Amino acid sequence: MKKEIHPQYTKTMASCACGATFDVGSTRENIKVEICSQCHPFFTGKQKLVDSAGRIDRFKKKYAGFEAAKLV
Repeated sequence: MKKEIHPQYTKTMASCACGATFDVGSTRENIKVEICSQCHPFFTGKQKLVDSAGRIDRFKKKYAGFEAAKLV
């Protein structure tokens, strides 16, 4: 490998939006992430259910008269 062309690899602090912090090795300093293993649903076992039926009903209600108005 050529010398002095690679970024400096050091230990740094990574912080999550949930407040968790941990040490990691990286070429960047003070990494901020949105989700980590302490708050990710796969690791915590707490799944958030999305109310897709409610979204579909709102869509159908919003555009219910669209076809009727188009045909007239």
